[in-house]
Amino acid sequence: MRNLPMLGLTHGNRSAVTCNLKCDNACARPAPNASCEPSFQDVASAALSRRTLLAGGGALAAALAMPVVHAEGAEAAASGTWATKSPLKFTPIKSVEATKDTFTVPKGFRWDPIIRWGDPLFKNSPAFDPTKPNAKAQALQFGYNNDYLDIIVTNRAGTEALLVCNHEYTNRAIMFPPSASDADELEVLRTLKAAHGMAVVELKRRRRGGKWTYVQGARHNRRITADTPFRFDGPAAGSKFLKTKADKDGVLALGTFGNCAGGTTPWGTVLSGEENFNGYFKADPNARGSKRYGLTDADSSYGWEKVDPRFDATKDGYQNEPNRFGWIVEIDPTDPKSTPVKHTAMGRMKHEGANIRVDSDGTVVAYMGDDERFDYLYKFVAKNKYRKGDSRAARKHNLKLLSEGDLFVAKFTGEMQEDNANLGSGTWIPLTKNGKSAVKGFSHEEVLVFTREAADAVKATPMDRCEDVEPSLKTGKVYVACTNNTNRGADGKPGPDAANPVKGNKNGHIIEITERRNQADATRFEWNLFMVCGDNGEAGTYFAGWDGPVAPISCPDNVAFDSAGNLWISTDGQPGTISKNDGLFRVPVAGKERGHLVQFLAVPVEAETCGPVVHDKDGSVFVAVQHPGEDGTWEEQHSYFPDYLSKAGKPVKGNWRGPRPSVVQVTRK
Repeated sequence: MRNLPMLGLTHGNRSAVTCNLKCDNACARPAPNASCEPSFQDVASAALSRRTLLAGGGALAAALAMPVVHAEGAEAAASGTWATKSPLKFTPIKSVEATKDTFTVPKGFRWDPIIRWGDPLFKNSPAFDPTKPNAKAQALQFGYNNDYLDIIVTNRAGTEALLVCNHEYTNRAIMFPPSASDADELEVLRTLKAAHGMAVVELKRRRRGGKWTYVQGARHNRRITADTPFRFDGPAAGSKFLKTKADKDGVLALGTFGNCAGGTTPWGTVLSGEENFNGYFKADPNARGSKRYGLTDADSSYGWEKVDPRFDATKDGYQNEPNRFGWIVEIDPTDPKSTPVKHTAMGRMKHEGANIRVDSDGTVVAYMGDDERFDYLYKFVAKNKYRKGDSRAARKHNLKLLSEGDLFVAKFTGEMQEDNANLGSGTWIPLTKNGKSAVKGFSHEEVLVFTREAADAVKATPMDRCEDVEPSLKTGKVYVACTNNTNRGADGKPGPDAANPVKGNKNGHIIEITERRNQADATRFEWNLFMVCGDNGEAGTYFAGWDGPVAPISCPDNVAFDSAGNLWISTDGQPGTISKNDGLFRVPVAGKERGHLVQFLAVPVEAETCGPVVHDKDGSVFVAVQHPGEDGTWEEQHSYFPDYLSKAGKPVKGNWRGPRPSVVQVTRK
């Protein structure tokens, strides 16, 4: 029987298994941020009224003109005429009940898996066989539970691409049968460890708009696991807080895990955020930063300390091992022999991901969310400017852009409105500046290794789980998906405020941020509530002023944009809040249809929609389907995705008897 502290405490159909495996039962314990400030709604001197902003509408619009990220679409963006003119036309689907084990797409479309857990990547990769767990085999196969995803087309004909994704976490109960001995179970633990990390996979297709297939044994194929060497760079590399028995210099870490969202950079690399790393360690609860990062001395959720001593951080020589996780990592998918990097200049937290915006003057900024109740929104501004072009010199320069720069945390001000059309202003408070600490009482390396503590000290605004944070390449506006926070307004916790307006926020919301033209490094911003999620017509919901019907939506997680600038939103948690399977939604952010939310697809029972990629000019949409059938067991599986079902709802003969997390493409029939 699994230890499930959240059993009976989740909302609706939300899985206690997901809580246990994905975030180490974070909601069963007090939020790590014990320093929460009172709601800024109570601080009258800081409030900025909606009436004041609207009264100066003309001047405000001029002052907050859109930053130039890409020249295309600038005129249309200003007029708002481009917002719904995506080449991808579809009839929206209806929401799917949370009991359905189906992958649902619009009429006229089809779905196909590109690659699934266990598929062989290399010429010497063994065939998938979950009845015989084998760590060496798994390290040569596609990993488990993809979150961030990108499909990077690499030739002019549009027939070759690289698929890049991460493998966030595993579920032993449905992946493998019960072990016959303790020795067999140790091999299961090693196999689970090998199923984490990241993957790069070559794809091919016959024509644009056609189906992609992956190429086994291709030159760029790569698996990065929890044992792959990573290089620390930036100001904290070599810090005393990163040194261990195995790495006395504090410059080389082994592996990455708990990877959630990410981003693809303009110079062709992929960023990934190390999120819920605390659940992998047994640690000293009194060590610096342990409480603030949720580390305890209980046995870890995954038990890796039984097969690798570095995951028992209570032992001499390993106390700093947890400090070596919680970073933004960068990999170069075009160079399978390159050593991935952990960027200390970008701070350490439970990173959901990082997404890049480049202003016309070459200023590079990365936006990041810390995915924990009452934690913060951040941005990083690179010291050096982006260089255009594909020359070797430009690429070498750009690969170092995230190694130096200034780190900021957000403080919001504003007032709540009766209709939830909240707006206000905000400040980016510097945590580091010009290569030095900007926080009194913290050294530079302390700010970067214990970033949460530094952000507490400058009184940043506690948020409702900032997950994906993405700038629009059409407008430069930044969209912050706040998934939920049921502790908002609970006893002793901050109550609702303008930027987090819902008490007991179970459905989440999205904030739209505007910074000044060509000033990604600005320290001031304006913001408004773009969406307050919930069931269609539910009291308190808000959809950017749209007053017509919309699709029900809850728990926004990852976001993306199509070629017309529309926002696409994937969800994580709808079964537990509105009793609907998670899905992918589209909403215009400008024009007459601004706020008109419709649903494009729904994923199977107990699954989460992750990593949306929209190639609308190709007529293609891609998602990662994470943890289908999460609540099942080896003996009683809850899903058969994606090798799926006969029309009678039974496993097709010859297919494996349980679910396999997969990357899925949706194309026109």
